[in-house]
Amino acid sequence: MGVIGVFGGTFDPPHLGHLAIAQEALLACGLTRVVFMPNERNPLKQGEPISATEHRLAMTELAVRDNRRFEVSQDDLGHELSYTVDLLARLRSSLGPSEELAFIAGMDVLHELPRWREPLRVLEIARLVAVSRPGQPTLAPADMERNLPGSSARITLVEAPGVAVSSTELRERVAAGKPIRYLVPDAIAAYVEEHGLYR
Repeated sequence: MGVIGVFGGTFDPPHLGHLAIAQEALLACGLTRVVFMPNERNPLKQGEPISATEHRLAMTELAVRDNRRFEVSQDDLGHELSYTVDLLARLRSSLGPSEELAFIAGMDVLHELPRWREPLRVLEIARLVAVSRPGQPTLAPADMERNLPGSSARITLVEAPGVAVSSTELRERVAAGKPIRYLVPDAIAAYVEEHGLYR
């Protein structure tokens, strides 16, 4: 019996905040492992630019390579839009009955969840682990009851220490010629420089 953490995102680029979130979720929720799942495109962010899939996948693999309980899956790649409910349904059908799923996301997902495709089905398939970052406003699971009755029992809040940084901010720093060292693993900073990303 085990609980697998599923951490989806564009990871453009992955940063120390992502790693801190995954580690804290793993510890707080007793997860056996955390699977990072880069996606093609968030349906709620279709207008935003995104780096090529191969770069985001390569960077995610570099980011997690030193932690034996972190791994990367390509299962959410190759789909024009990435819907969490579809991803979790695929994972649920491929796992045995002894495995449970916990979907890891930032605290902001609690504000967006009612806009997702089949949000109650998402919570039926997997527990939602909402992780707050420093300085980020929190939303109690009970507040979700107004829009999604019954959802609070399937939501766990976790406070993660770590870097209050976002991928958007990192792309902007690179574009402005500012360093991202100490905000991302060294291998990611080197990869961004080598491939001229975000310039």
